[in-house]
Amino acid sequence: MIIGVPVEKEEDEYRVALVPPVAGNLIDEGHEVVVSSGAGEESDWSDSDYEEVGCEVIEDRSDVFEKAEVILHVNGLGNSDEPEHEEYTDGQVVVGLLGPYSIDDEVTEILADKNVSAFALELMPRISRAQSMDALSSMASIGGYKATVMAAEELPQMFPMEMTAAGTVQPAEVFVIGAGVAGLKAIATAERLGASTRGHDVRLEVKQEVESLGADFVELELPTEESGDEEGYAVEMGEEFYAEQRRQMERVVPESDVLITTAAIPGRPAPEIVTTEMIENMDEGSVVIDLAAETGGNCEPTVAGETVEHEGVTVFGPTNLPSRVSHTASQLYSNNMKSFLDNLTEDGELNIDLEDEIIDSTLLTHDREVRNPHIDDGGDGDDGGDGDDKEEGDEAEKEEDNDE
Repeated sequence: MIIGVPVEKEEDEYRVALVPPVAGNLIDEGHEVVVSSGAGEESDWSDSDYEEVGCEVIEDRSDVFEKAEVILHVNGLGNSDEPEHEEYTDGQVVVGLLGPYSIDDEVTEILADKNVSAFALELMPRISRAQSMDALSSMASIGGYKATVMAAEELPQMFPMEMTAAGTVQPAEVFVIGAGVAGLKAIATAERLGASTRGHDVRLEVKQEVESLGADFVELELPTEESGDEEGYAVEMGEEFYAEQRRQMERVVPESDVLITTAAIPGRPAPEIVTTEMIENMDEGSVVIDLAAETGGNCEPTVAGETVEHEGVTVFGPTNLPSRVSHTASQLYSNNMKSFLDNLTEDGELNIDLEDEIIDSTLLTHDREVRNPHIDDGGDGDDGGDGDDKEEGDEAEKEEDNDE
């Protein structure tokens, strides 16, 4: 195959879909890789790094689309002023984080008319065989780490306890809402930094995972029997449930120096869990990182992509934290891409096998048809696999908590 890697066009997107070491592996397997000049620059990979492993670096970005059979993206159908789908050629294969829950019907129709086979990695089924291709989990883990590091930098006190001749410094109180991939990574990072950490999730089955990281699990008196689907995804609950959750949170949130929220429902607005009043009751100088900002946020004062000062509390609404750790994020994303391509080929040739659960679940358009049951069913999770054969810990690690 001829695999193309264009420069990402989204504002504040610093990742690249394929890093040179992984590109070199694909070339060793007999594929060609063409990369637009500067594609890896923001993630610390130079054009010469790509050329050294055998890639062809092309100056004009549009020529990558003209030459490649397969296009690898980070954000393939983003919100840039120049729509990406206009670049795709007839019969091309496109793989990336394509935003399947927000994509316009008009765009998918255009892709179908062009006979583009578009694969959205957000729709990866929850089965063991797909773990190495799970870009959402890879990116969510980085997001959880970066959120905690941001909070530690912004908080006007140290995270760990310090016992010195000048006196004892109490550890920072960190509270993480949502114990999926991002939440668990945030908890683990806060613990390593020495904070006194607590975690909460409506799915009580993750309690053991939170506690295994050294944190305390905050258990609220809520009816949680139907809070997750059969695959472990969080599902949307009724307003009565969220109202009671907010009421009980009133005693927990104000005690925290740092609040990190990660709760989200695939394809739905993020549940609003933290009220303005709760944040007003936090101590001045406290920090809130709302990783669900892109889909509305878990905190009432959150503004996506902005930092808000509210009654002395700083509320961050980041929308793409993994991009701020672009080198590592690009490495992990590239490995996800390589695994997906390995599954998409047979003897080095494209093999779009619709009987394959991974291929069928992630395919948005193919053979001039729009095919996406995942969006039609409301986005409460994909319909591929029940996840019973996942590795230990994975069931807790896939609440769709910010991935990106």
